[in-house]
Amino acid sequence: MGKIISAFIAGLIFGLGLIISGMSNPAKVLNFLDLAGTFDPSLLFVMGGAILVVFTGYKLVLKRNTPIFDNAFHIPTRKDIDKNLIIGSAIFGLGWGIGGFCPGPSLTSILLGSEGIIYFFPSLIVGLIITKLI
Repeated sequence: MGKIISAFIAGLIFGLGLIISGMSNPAKVLNFLDLAGTFDPSLLFVMGGAILVVFTGYKLVLKRNTPIFDNAFHIPTRKDIDKNLIIGSAIFGLGWGIGGFCPGPSLTSILLGSEGIIYFFPSLIVGLIITKLI
């Protein structure tokens, strides 16, 4: 039960952070990506803050022998950059740039009724299904 409650709290904090930072607003995201037009650098601060929190969190958590709700830490070990990583990153970036949504913020945008989410979210689901099939 503690695992479910902690996951809920973490998701709630993440969602609130997305809403407060403007990451769930596709116009703000698209303005961040528009270097030649209405560029809005404010999301750099959001990303910088996220990196700082994750870096600090990893340093603190990894001092433990095991996680609280599992037997071992599950940290990726691969460090190589291959064709699949590059292609997947490019497709992800294109989707983000076209729609203005990232998968996480798209979930909060459903609840906020953001414009365009009615097209983006089903496309995200179809993409995930196609990925599983490939």
